[in-house]
Amino acid sequence: MIRYPRDFTGYGASPVDPKWPNSARIAVQFVLNYEEGGENNILHGDGGSEAFLSEIIGATSWPAQRHWNMESIYDYGARAGFWRLHRLFTGAGVPVTVYGVASALARAPEQVEAMQTAEWEIASHGLKWIDYRDHSEGAEFADMAEAIRLHTEVTGEAPRGWYCGRTSVNTVRLAAQTSAFDYISDTYDDDLPYWSDIAGTDQLIIPYTLDCNDMRFATPQGFNSGDQFYTYLCDTFDALYAEGVNGAAKMMSVGLHCRLIGRPGRIQALARFLEYIKGFEGVWTPRRIEIADHWRAYHPPVVRLRPSRMERAEFVKRFGGVFEHSAWLAEQAFDLELGPAHDSAAGLHNALARMFRSASQAGRLGVLNAHPDLAGKLAAAHRLTAESTAEQASADLDALTDAERTRFTSLNTAYVAKHGFPFIIAVKDHSKDSIMRAFEARIANETDTEFTTACKQVERIARIRLDQLL
Repeated sequence: MIRYPRDFTGYGASPVDPKWPNSARIAVQFVLNYEEGGENNILHGDGGSEAFLSEIIGATSWPAQRHWNMESIYDYGARAGFWRLHRLFTGAGVPVTVYGVASALARAPEQVEAMQTAEWEIASHGLKWIDYRDHSEGAEFADMAEAIRLHTEVTGEAPRGWYCGRTSVNTVRLAAQTSAFDYISDTYDDDLPYWSDIAGTDQLIIPYTLDCNDMRFATPQGFNSGDQFYTYLCDTFDALYAEGVNGAAKMMSVGLHCRLIGRPGRIQALARFLEYIKGFEGVWTPRRIEIADHWRAYHPPVVRLRPSRMERAEFVKRFGGVFEHSAWLAEQAFDLELGPAHDSAAGLHNALARMFRSASQAGRLGVLNAHPDLAGKLAAAHRLTAESTAEQASADLDALTDAERTRFTSLNTAYVAKHGFPFIIAVKDHSKDSIMRAFEARIANETDTEFTTACKQVERIARIRLDQLL
């Protein structure tokens, strides 16, 4: 099977109503990344110094050497930045989720105690603040297991949330396979939590952010001043708050780092933002675990058909009749590059319709001729497919008067004699009278025009059937 794993659909045009507590229009969630003491360093058994997210723009790793300037920048986050942020958030009464690197937490007993006293959530940020893109699955999974063990030893509680940040392509799957986490945040793909079927497990995903994130103070073309950060946060909040009406509430994540936003020239921007959102009604500022608990209570995972994960036999059995008596279209569609985008009526219809449209003229004509006459002999003999029977009954074509039946029979005979295929219309879009009017109007069309119209109606019928199946 050719299967494409990425999901471009999500909630689509109609996002789910999150039902935030007290009918909040937005959930604003603050994350404090605690990485100081967990970064790359030969003191930690690494091959060189750290080069990521510091005041040293364009820094590179120093192999087999300590980088004193880099270390002291990270040290600032633990020594000063953390406490400045601790005072700000506890003073504002806003709870925080900490993404704690386990080895960094082990080197920060006073900070951990302060986090716990403030009742902040401490989620796992991995064992070390290093890049896992080139790690083997086994090595990464071993570090993940050790992160859970050490985190539990240091804090007294196992982490319920996970965010690695510097991931491999395997990270999310491996985290889900531990069955240890109520949520995983190693995605940036939505404004709401969602459930993902990962390796046969329903895993809650709470997406994180790289744009509303102070890391951009340490990247090229990022934030150069606190005012830029503040403006960006406010604009994001305003957009999501405006969307959050009529059951369309959203979630906003704000990512912070002790050594970055904890600098005095930047923290005022964060303080102003906290003050700004206090001026709005319907703002919920939870910890991430509270979002997870809420989502599990109000939006548990739902079992649904996933056509892209079916074996061929099941796929053809379920969808072979979507185009009347034309299972060959389902067989061909199965061989396409299917993925999560096709696990919906719109997505699967697109795959099936592609095969119908790319078929030869004779192939499409065969599909047209597979359709029964409207209110014809097959209907009278109860020999229609279940789908066709229900469709014709929806327009009362199973309850015609003798005069109506005679008229339909006459039109069917004349239409087939002229065009070479039966009159086809998506009856669920019509009433008995509008079907009759369309029949009388279309019979006069040129055959090429009518062939095109009939093909479009076949596709419309297929979509209606898929809406019912999915």
